[in-house]
Amino acid sequence: MPKKSARILMYRFIGNSLEVFLVHPGGPFWAKKDLGAWSIPKGEYSEGEDPLHAARREFQEETGFVAEGQFIPLRPVTQPGGKIVLAWALEGDCDPRKIASNPFRMEWPPKSGKYREFPEVDRAEWFPLELAREKILKGQRSLLDELRLLVLLFLSLVYTARITGHWNSSLSEDEFRIRLLHIDSPAYRHPSVR
Repeated sequence: MPKKSARILMYRFIGNSLEVFLVHPGGPFWAKKDLGAWSIPKGEYSEGEDPLHAARREFQEETGFVAEGQFIPLRPVTQPGGKIVLAWALEGDCDPRKIASNPFRMEWPPKSGKYREFPEVDRAEWFPLELAREKILKGQRSLLDELRLLVLLFLSLVYTARITGHWNSSLSEDEFRIRLLHIDSPAYRHPSVR
């Protein structure tokens, strides 16, 4: 049975720029790697465990931040090694300088008999989407692409609703974005503006 992991892809808007929150794995193997080494905060979960609950727990264990808000399910991804990834997008904000990651122990240097502790995550950062595509592990790029499409869909519908006079003025753009993104989540129903 393939391993499964659950992730929270936190994103934010800075002006007109969409940014995503990525983490860099800790430990000596990743210390000097940058491009293609960053990840969406994640962790494995066991059979019968609620994947969203696991994703929220792992996000907190890797970053020290609590993931709260409107979770937008993304399409499952199978990574090159066979691991199945479930992910949720979440609009939010956190200060990457304040991450507090759980430690792990490993023998270091190899075959030395000495064990050291390393943080699961040694740093975090907000990246504009295009730069994030270069930084993130190759098997996770499709999650960034899906988030980009959801945001483009949202912006297109807002623009169309405004120029055609169908904008419901009692609904804020934030409320509209939340509703829209939930309409266009995994069931992939055709979105509509009412």
